Amino acid sequence: MITDINVTPLVDIVLVLLIVFMVTTTYIVNPSIKVDLPKAATGSETTKTSLSLSLDKDGKLYLNGQPAAEAAVTTFIGSELPKNPELQAVIAADKVVAHGDVVHLIDLVKRAGVRRFAINVEAGGPLTPTP
Repeated sequence: MITDINVTPLVDIVLVLLIVFMVTTTYIVNPSIKVDLPKAATGSETTKTSLSLSLDKDGKLYLNGQPAAEAAVTTFIGSELPKNPELQAVIAADKVVAHGDVVHLIDLVKRAGVRRFAINVEAGGPLTPTP
């Protein structure tokens, strides 16, 4: 007579469900920063990132959804780059932010050691530039 309950099938089902949820989960972007992204007709999705930088319409800098100074960005990159040499920065800037501010942020990221970056845009924009 068997007195124990076999939990192996239960563990198998739980692990399969865990794997299914992990595979189907998408990268969730923190929507707390109000950034009106410029539109672009072309572009592709990027999901591998651990460095999200945002410039709001007032020029305030955010690192992974939290307000940050330039020194904090450099420090964060310095601590993350040894753990992830393929670190990619995704830069989101409001469309009213000056081009020079975005270039300065790109330069800051590159000087800190990040070689790959992407500019976050909204899909479905015009093919011709707007004035």
